Amino acid sequence: MSFWTRHQILEKNSILLVIGILLVVAVGGLVEIAPLFYLKSTIEKVDGMRPYTPLELAGRAIYIREGCYSCHSQMVRTLRDEVERYGHYSLAAESMYDHPFQWGSKRTGPDLARVGGKYSDEWHVAHMVNPRAVVPQSIMPGYPFLAATDLDFRGIAAHLKANRAVGVPYTDAQVENAAADLKAQATPDDAGIGDLQARYPKSIARDFDGNPARITEMDALVAYLQMLGTLVDFKSYDAKVNLR
Repeated sequence: MSFWTRHQILEKNSILLVIGILLVVAVGGLVEIAPLFYLKSTIEKVDGMRPYTPLELAGRAIYIREGCYSCHSQMVRTLRDEVERYGHYSLAAESMYDHPFQWGSKRTGPDLARVGGKYSDEWHVAHMVNPRAVVPQSIMPGYPFLAATDLDFRGIAAHLKANRAVGVPYTDAQVENAAADLKAQATPDDAGIGDLQARYPKSIARDFDGNPARITEMDALVAYLQMLGTLVDFKSYDAKVNLR
């Protein structure tokens, strides 16, 4: 009996075909899934990653609240055109402290995975207040109220605790000093800046919204945006990858 004759048996018998499909899918699934149970983590660790500072975490909450993920993704794919436009492709480790992650599925606006440091704080504030003032063709709505709304961070310590409960490695010291660290990052001459930067390497303290008299939601959102994509040293990462 030839191969094609045997194959016809499956084609003519739907029950045998279904059983064959289930067997192939089951074996394929085991081959793909079983090895993952023996790994401590499926995320490759990279140098530089840290949990969000309290101010960045508050800004991220505002980013989610306003639905920014609906029009902006935070994932640069490995395609050449994306890498040339946005920068190094995204690593899984860059989202390891995101609950939920902000990869997105639509780009009405540009990807924001590497937006940190690309524009000045003043640009971001102007863009949020009136997007067309800096990008004439933008269809993004304005968010001027962010600059006029004081940031409510009374529950910031609880926010850190909630993230710690799902795996973000916030320490007791970070939780206890959450409010103080938030104030320090948004106040350039604050006495606690040194402690903030010791607890959160690469954190930058400054007046993000241009109004030193108050800490606003704009401060938090700009601080979050200015951090995106800035933690990992991709030169050292690529050097290590090339040595493998």
